[in-house]
Parts: sequence; structure tokens; C-alpha cells
Amino acid sequence: MLEIFSQLRWQDVVDIGIIAFVIYRLIHMIRGTRAMQMIIGLVVVLLAYVASQMLGLFTLNWVLDNFLGSIILVVIVIFQSDIRRALTQVGTTPLFSGPDRIERGQALEEITKAVVSLASKRVGALIVLEREVGLNEYIEVGTALDARVSRELVESVFLPHSPIHDGALVIQKGRVAAARCFLPLSVDSGLSKELGTRHRAAVGLTEETDAAAIVVSEEQGKISLVVGSKVTQDLDGPQLRGALQQLFGT
Repeated sequence: MLEIFSQLRWQDVVDIGIIAFVIYRLIHMIRGTRAMQMIIGLVVVLLAYVASQMLGLFTLNWVLDNFLGSIILVVIVIFQSDIRRALTQVGTTPLFSGPDRIERGQALEEITKAVVSLASKRVGALIVLEREVGLNEYIEVGTALDARVSRELVESVFLPHSPIHDGALVIQKGRVAAARCFLPLSVDSGLSKELGTRHRAAVGLTEETDAAAIVVSEEQGKISLVVGSKVTQDLDGPQLRGALQQLFGT
């Protein structure tokens, strides 16, 4: 072991570090997207190929061998949109940048004000805030906005006459990423019968991701926060603000 480390050059350390960082960035960019599910499928195919060799399943091995022989072309075709998005992100954002604490705090404040205002008017709303797990899978099927978070914008999205008031508003990296995003409904039979579609959508999303979802009840004008499929109801402005600040470390 000591001989191995004695032969290790500083160039080798840099080489390993770069590869590790590239792999980390790729995983970070595809996490929470359909691409991750496809990669899992490819891993299963690869494991089946290895198993067919070990077990002597010649026909299956021949089929998988031909499939994997063109794997590079398959990957490019399947992941062309994700590759394009990844290259765009690399070319437009610093690799080591992170969400600014001050801007994030301002965004949470604007969201809180908008939610309290919507609740007072009994206007239903569903706002999703991305945390660690990516939500690109849901953003892609919504209406792209990519705008700064403001109380006026959030309120205007959910007004009844707005063409994009259905579905969820998704906040990603401190910005309004998309509106009219449709989320998976929870099938948990233990949920209260009083919870409507918005609540079930919020629970369904938080069952699959670590996102935080804010729900405004149209019937009762009450505010709920959903995290980890747990619903906290009847929040007021200060309570919601405090809970969000604790979740996002602001």
C-alpha cells in the first residue's frame, strides 16, 4: 500500500480529482430528471449482459452484446436533450457557484407575502420549492418563466382569470422556473378526506422528492406546508416564514 502511494504523482491526484468532479456534476444535473431513470435502466441491461455471460445464456448474451455495441449512439439519441441542457449550464453558469443566501431569503419573503395575500382572498395556490433533488422532470412539462421571485408575479399566476393558474408554480434556485406544472397525486389512503387535489399533489411530490410545497386552500383560505409527505396546516405568515427559513437555512 505504501509503495502505491509513493508512486502516486501529483498529476494523478489532479486527474482523479477532475474525473470525480465531472461525475459529481453530471449526477447533480440529471438528478430528479427522467435521465436518471433511463440510466438505471441501462445499468440493469448491463447487469443482465454480465449475468448472461456467467450463466451461459448465449442467445440473450448475443442480443445484449449487439445492443451494447452501439451504446454510445443509443446514449446520444436518448439523452440528447439532457446533454444539450448540461452543456448550456456549463457554458452559462460558474461551476462552483451556489444560491446566494441574501437572494434566497428575499425570495422566501416574497413568497410568504404572496401566499398570505392569496389566502386572505381565498385564491387557491400550489407553490413548490426545489431543494436538493432536481425537479426538471416537472418543470419541462410546465410553462417556462425563468423570472425573479416577486409577490406580484406569484399572485398573478394564481388569479382565476390567469391562463396558467392550474397546476403548480415551481421555484428553482431562487427563481420562478415554471408555472402550470402538473404533479403526481398521492395514493396514500391515510390522507384526510378533507384534503383536496392540491394537497394530494403536494404530498405526492414530496413522497418522491425532498421539495417543500406550499398549499393555499381555495375553500377555507388556509395555508399548509408539505415536507416529506407530512402536511402542516393552518399556518400564518410568521409561522410559514420561519418554517421556510429553517428549511432553506436563511
